[in-house]
Amino acid sequence: MLANYHTHTARCQHAVGEDRQYIEAAISHGMKILGFSDHCPWIFENSYVSGTRMRPDELDGYFTSLTDLRSEYRDDIKIYIGFESEYIPELMEKQNKLLADYPVDYMILGEHFIETEPYGDYMGFGTDSESVLCRYVDLLIEGMDSGRYKYIAHPDLLSFSGSDEVYDRHFSRLCEYMKEHDLPVEINLLGLRDGRHYPSDRFFRIAQKVGNKAIIGCDAHFPEALSDTEPMDRCRRFAEKYGFELIDTLKGLD
Repeated sequence: MLANYHTHTARCQHAVGEDRQYIEAAISHGMKILGFSDHCPWIFENSYVSGTRMRPDELDGYFTSLTDLRSEYRDDIKIYIGFESEYIPELMEKQNKLLADYPVDYMILGEHFIETEPYGDYMGFGTDSESVLCRYVDLLIEGMDSGRYKYIAHPDLLSFSGSDEVYDRHFSRLCEYMKEHDLPVEINLLGLRDGRHYPSDRFFRIAQKVGNKAIIGCDAHFPEALSDTEPMDRCRRFAEKYGFELIDTLKGLD
């Protein structure tokens, strides 16, 4: 892999390792671009603090650390500083204000919840509700229409146990939207390596039929995820299985 834009840090409370270790692992693999996209903080109602994402008071340290490391390793690798974030319409104004003074290079859309924490269920838990599936796809399309995000992380995160007809209808409109806007579908290395329900053959058969391109996202939660070639090779074989054109770099980043 020449580039990875899906990288977390220990600040998200479920990843491990120092920032420097992620960079050195990527360099050891031969990557030319490394994008950090830790789980973006939110300003929630009732002073709720999430246990699965960066806290707002960690933003200064995140940008200071990565900006310093970007300068230190400038001759070895290109580093971008961004976030993975949900699209939550009612909280967007507060997130905009929170991030306004920070030099955010890019964001990717990871819709882990369709309702505000702590009230919404995690999309990976499974559902047979068409209304949940419809809302999930609607939010992904609305979020990408905002121009805020470069691509969708694990678009097949929602685990749907309902009928194939319903699944195909809603995910087909997502894949068709992504095709129309030249957006890649992410083959998520974390899910593939850990044997999760994603990357989903069910989803990628639709993407194959629509003719989507694909990108590999390491979804790195520990440094070795950026240097272990075996799961990367498995992701490439997965892409080849469906005949996807793999893209390595994202448009619109200097």
